Amino acid sequence: VQLQASGGGLVQDGGSLKLSCVVSGFSLDYYAIGWFRQAPGKEREGLSCMSASDGSTYYLDSVKGRFTISRDNAKNTVYLQMSGLKPDDTAVYYCATDYPRHSITAAQAMDNMRSSDYWGQGTLVTVSS
Repeated sequence: VQLQASGGGLVQDGGSLKLSCVVSGFSLDYYAIGWFRQAPGKEREGLSCMSASDGSTYYLDSVKGRFTISRDNAKNTVYLQMSGLKPDDTAVYYCATDYPRHSITAAQAMDNMRSSDYWGQGTLVTVSS
């Protein structure tokens, strides 16, 4: 099982970035992928995920309306489109999966991911003011 996150970079306040997480070793048809981030000196926080079971989505309040999660099962890839980026969004962004646990809702998937053994390597997003 592998997850490969990419797409981070330097962007100005108000800008946009699209992160990608390519997975292997399991199917997105059955398992969820979520996005987390960790800023220097802060705890890791869960941003968004999409349930593989019922298609429900979860978004952290601070990113609702600005971030959109999507997936392309045929490409084994999950995306996080980020717009309206702010300096407070500066962090290392990670993707994770609830594999091998089966989650029904996005909220359940997010809870399962927090203790997951399977994480991507992280991609740095820096938003300049």
